[in-house]
Amino acid sequence: MRSFQHLGVTIPIVQAPMAGVSTPQLAAAVSEAGGLGSIGVGATDADGARSMIDAVRARTCRAFNVNLFVHATPRPDAMRERRWIDALRPTFERYGATPPAALRTIYTSFADDDAMLAMLLETAPPVISFHFGVPPKEKIAALKGAGSLLLASATNLDEARQIEAAGIDLIVAQGWEAGGHRGVFDPAARDDRLGTVALTRLLVTHTTLPVIAAGGIMDGAGIRAALSLGAAAAQLGTAFVACPESSADTGYRAALFGEAAHHTTMTSAISGRPARCLTNRFTRWGEATGLPAPDYPIAYDAGKALNAAARAAGEPGFGAHWAGQGARLARSLPAAQLVEALWREAQDTSAQGDADQ
Repeated sequence: MRSFQHLGVTIPIVQAPMAGVSTPQLAAAVSEAGGLGSIGVGATDADGARSMIDAVRARTCRAFNVNLFVHATPRPDAMRERRWIDALRPTFERYGATPPAALRTIYTSFADDDAMLAMLLETAPPVISFHFGVPPKEKIAALKGAGSLLLASATNLDEARQIEAAGIDLIVAQGWEAGGHRGVFDPAARDDRLGTVALTRLLVTHTTLPVIAAGGIMDGAGIRAALSLGAAAAQLGTAFVACPESSADTGYRAALFGEAAHHTTMTSAISGRPARCLTNRFTRWGEATGLPAPDYPIAYDAGKALNAAARAAGEPGFGAHWAGQGARLARSLPAAQLVEALWREAQDTSAQGDADQ
């Protein structure tokens, strides 16, 4: 069974990819500290992804992860998109701006992106992970043939079995607690909202692949708990947002250490897909509007434009401040120091448990 230990990862901590927040500096620092650093390239094209991969490799010789979005090709709906723009118009005008005249598909799914595949086959990142689904089997075979270890996120057992059948090497069990976008393969289907504990145990018990637990894990005690459930590693995202190496802006950082960290919520208003976010003006608008959002990432075109307009007017409350339910446990440390502290806490927790027996 392939795992990332053979790549020299000595600490079972995966820094979540967090497209738009994770940077090559953050990923390299985590990998240098013994964990698995990650960059998210789903929000860029093949050239942008290549630049990010090169930037990581300029900072570390250790393994790192490149994350891709494998969402269904969005279906434009002019009527739905017009209603969405019109609903947002008063908020744009409040900040001295006008909404886009029309909405674009701003990200290409990896399932449709042959240029990205060609670049990945050429650069052969040590680890590649997928979110929102799995790519066609021929792409999986090509990436494995290039030597990359493959991961994919699952939110339930059915998705995990699809990952297993596709020939992926490891499963990321994304619990309901996790910050950022839900990795559900079909956002229109019923979501059983399985928590990290239950989901990890289900996947460990009912699949043959190593499982990485993700969702609400913020400290060493959470890491130790994940490992005790049978996980091969723990994935943490929100815990790394406040690191100086992340690209989180001042509004995001302030919200993470403010009242909003007590009240995360799942919203589709920002991007068109369900994602856990710190409560802010945008999430409250989404709750109040009652309209179905355009498909992901078409809705995100409007969300990004509104955030830019509001920020220009001094209002940070329309940002995509993704965060998990453990957000209040965040701390601001350089990434390498955070990895060291997390692993020390995990070992101390284990030692304390042994002493209590």
